[in-house]
Amino acid sequence: MKHILVVDDAATVRMYHRKMLGDAGWSVDEAVNGLEALERVLALPPGQCYDLYVVDINMPKMDGYTLVRELRRLSQTAQKPVLMVSTEAQMHDAVAAEEAGANVYLIKPARPKELVLTAALMMGDAETARRVAAGHTQGVSA
Repeated sequence: MKHILVVDDAATVRMYHRKMLGDAGWSVDEAVNGLEALERVLALPPGQCYDLYVVDINMPKMDGYTLVRELRRLSQTAQKPVLMVSTEAQMHDAVAAEEAGANVYLIKPARPKELVLTAALMMGDAETARRVAAGHTQGVSA
């Protein structure tokens, strides 16, 4: 089973992402900011890490850009996909996310189908990607 870490300071956003990603069949953990996320990553047993990081930009203690740069410095997470999801909708925000090391940038609120399909493709979950693309989803609507 794929494991995802959702990092966002807004409880409603974390619940929304947990619901959409969980309904797709993945295990979802949460962190309220970049610092807590980094602590969770470092506390994992050796050889274990999340399959995807879904990260907000604007958070207290450690923002998303800093978190992504830290994830890219760690050997166990350097190659893991990062999906940034933010209300920041300017082109320079997407460029800054890419420069920090994010793989994909979505603007909040991400549509359920877009969120789940993007996550599936980023984690290499072809079965889920095909199901979502074909419209055969449980709990995921366009």
